[in-house]
Amino acid sequence: MKIALSLALVVASLSASNLVDQAKKAGLVAIPSSKSEIMKLIDDKRNHITNDKIELGKKLYFDPRLSKSGIISCNSCHNLMEGGDDGVSAAIGHKWTANPHHLNSPTVYNAVFFEAQFWDGRAKDLEEQAQGPIQAHPEMAATKEHVLNTVVSIPAYVADFKKAYGKDANISFEKITDTIGLFERTLITPSAYDDFLNGKTNALTKVQQEGLKTFIDKGCVTCHNGISLGHGMNAFNVTATYKHQDVGDFKGDANKMVKVPTLRNITQTAPYFHNGQVWSLKEAIIEMGRIQLGASITDAEAALIEEFLKALEGRKPSLTMPMLPLSTATTPKPDMN
Repeated sequence: MKIALSLALVVASLSASNLVDQAKKAGLVAIPSSKSEIMKLIDDKRNHITNDKIELGKKLYFDPRLSKSGIISCNSCHNLMEGGDDGVSAAIGHKWTANPHHLNSPTVYNAVFFEAQFWDGRAKDLEEQAQGPIQAHPEMAATKEHVLNTVVSIPAYVADFKKAYGKDANISFEKITDTIGLFERTLITPSAYDDFLNGKTNALTKVQQEGLKTFIDKGCVTCHNGISLGHGMNAFNVTATYKHQDVGDFKGDANKMVKVPTLRNITQTAPYFHNGQVWSLKEAIIEMGRIQLGASITDAEAALIEEFLKALEGRKPSLTMPMLPLSTATTPKPDMN
């Protein structure tokens, strides 16, 4: 009995190892288990990550005073207390304005691993991306001057910048958004999936392993690969037309390419697709198979893939809510117009 059990464990281990090899050959990459290796992936050599910069970036990320109205922060659309998004079909911004293109807010978790930011990939990194929503009228509706004047009017922020960047730190709009982007670089969520690829063969259940194999065999890895399982730009509506394509006017970049969203924490980021029209993950899987792969994914196959995707629910960084510094008499007042 003991011999049979031992043999079964050996066979299971070998099967899991084979699946790991298959996943890696298909282009799937784990978040490393080593903190030093992670730092190599997320650090920016132009602005190295330090604890002081992280803490400052976190304050700025949560500070609604950077918006024109004084009530919208980065966290409003990219809520770190859940999936890093806002949970609505189209992002809502200044004066309760819905995104004019009916675009859904992507998650900020693991966004550091993307090759480009925004659905049309127009920003090369998080630092550049951070400048956009702050100035976009349907979002935070602020100006560079408003943001800079707000920060420099608050002595505690000036002191924080000196602590983070040195006593001669030159505070600018770009330095502010760079610091927000730096904080966002740290928002990574290693998961059981990463543990599995890193050698812990029992990290995934048998059903999740079957789901991973189905995910690979069906061709989902064609677009959803790399460390984020979706990081670059790709054609959309390859083999058929998305059934909600007429909601909003988004068609991708100049070449009609669309950023492939990450599948990490996908169970926490409904609704799905660029215009947020699909609320069921199983439905999204079947629809993606139809329009991107020309594949008919059965209910049973979709259920297996969905079980695998649950293994991408990551361990989020431990965050404490920052206490924001006091405004002063010269801090710009909220403007609801």
